[in-house]
Amino acid sequence: MMNYKGALLTATMLLAVPQLAQAQNISGVYFGAGGGLNFMEDQHIKANSLPPPVGGVAMVFQPGWGAVASVGYGFGNGFRMELEGNYRTNHPRSQFPVSASSSSAEEKYGAMFNVLYDFDLSGTSGGAYGISPYLGLGGGLMHNTWSGITIQDGLGKVRINNSQNGMAFQGIAGLAYNIAEVPGLAVTLEYRLVDEPFNRNYASFYTGPTRTGAYNSKVLGDINHSALIGLRYALFTPPAAPAPVAAPVMSAVNTATPAPSRSYLLFFDWDRADLSVRATQIIADAASNATKVQYTKIDVEGHADLTGSHAYNQGLSLRRANAVAQKLVQDGVPEKAIVITALGDTQPLVPTAPGVREPQNRRVEIVIR
Repeated sequence: MMNYKGALLTATMLLAVPQLAQAQNISGVYFGAGGGLNFMEDQHIKANSLPPPVGGVAMVFQPGWGAVASVGYGFGNGFRMELEGNYRTNHPRSQFPVSASSSSAEEKYGAMFNVLYDFDLSGTSGGAYGISPYLGLGGGLMHNTWSGITIQDGLGKVRINNSQNGMAFQGIAGLAYNIAEVPGLAVTLEYRLVDEPFNRNYASFYTGPTRTGAYNSKVLGDINHSALIGLRYALFTPPAAPAPVAAPVMSAVNTATPAPSRSYLLFFDWDRADLSVRATQIIADAASNATKVQYTKIDVEGHADLTGSHAYNQGLSLRRANAVAQKLVQDGVPEKAIVITALGDTQPLVPTAPGVREPQNRRVEIVIR
C-alpha cells in the first residue's frame, strides 16, 4: 500500500489547525522593555517637620514619564517571574508655597521582583488573534531624589536637595498582542500602580530673616500611576502552525475511483479535552462515511504534546479519545465497533523538546479499518 496515511495526516492537519497569531503561554527566558506616561499623586510634607512659619505642604506634580526593562522566566502554565529595573521622573508645579524651576524634579530608580500570570484565551476569538491579558504583583527598593524644590513662607524658605531609599510595591495589569511574523515577539500595553507606603525624611535647609537651620522634611507616602507601551520577546518559541487549507481529505487507495476518507485527525487546545466546533464536524463526517464502507473496527487514538509529565499526558490523551468516541456513538457508530487507545506523548506528529506546546501533537486520530 502506498504511503497514503502520511499524506492523509498532513492534509487533515492543515485543515484542522487554525492560523493567526495564536496566544501561547511563555515557556523559558524572555526579555521586556517599555515606556510611557507617569502620573504622581500629591505628596504631603508633614507640618511638624518644617519650620513653624511654613507648616504642612501638599506637593502637586505634573505628568512625567517612566521606563521599565525586565528579564524573566515563564513556566509554560501561565505563571512567570521577572526582575525589573525602572525609572520615573516628574516635575512639581510651582504654586504657593512651592517654588519650582524647570530643573526641579523628583526622580526614581527602582529594582523590583514581580510574579505574573498570563490568562489563557485558547478557544476564544481573543486567543485566536494572539491577545493575552495578564496580572502581576511586585515588590522591591526605590531610590528617590528630590532636587531644586523650594518651600517658602514669604519671609524664609526651605530648600530640598536630597535622596532617600524606600520599599516599593506594585500591581500590574497588562495586555500582550503576539506578532505572528516573529514567533516570541509581542507588543504590550500596561498599567502599573507603584506605592511607597512608608514615610521618608529628606534632609533640607531653612533660610529665614532671623534664623537658619537644617531640618528633616517628612514626606507621607508616595503613589504613582504609569501607562506603558512596550515589547516583549520570549526565546525558544516554536513557529506558528501552518495555514489551513480548506480541502476535502481523500485516500489514494484507488486512483480510478476515489474512496471515502478512512482516516481523520482532530486537534485540541492546550491541556483541554473538549471538542471544538470544527472537531464535531469532522467526527460527523467520519460517522457518516463509516456507513458507506465495509469495516471491521474503528480505531480512536488519543495523543498529547510534551508539556507535563508522561503520566499526566497519558490520562489527557485518554480523555480526548473518550470524548471523540462518545461523539461517534452519538452520531450513530456502534459502540462495540470502536477501539480506544491512549498513546500519551509517545508518538508526536512533530518532534519537539520536552515542555514545548506543539498544537499538531494535541490530537485524536480516527481510523476506519
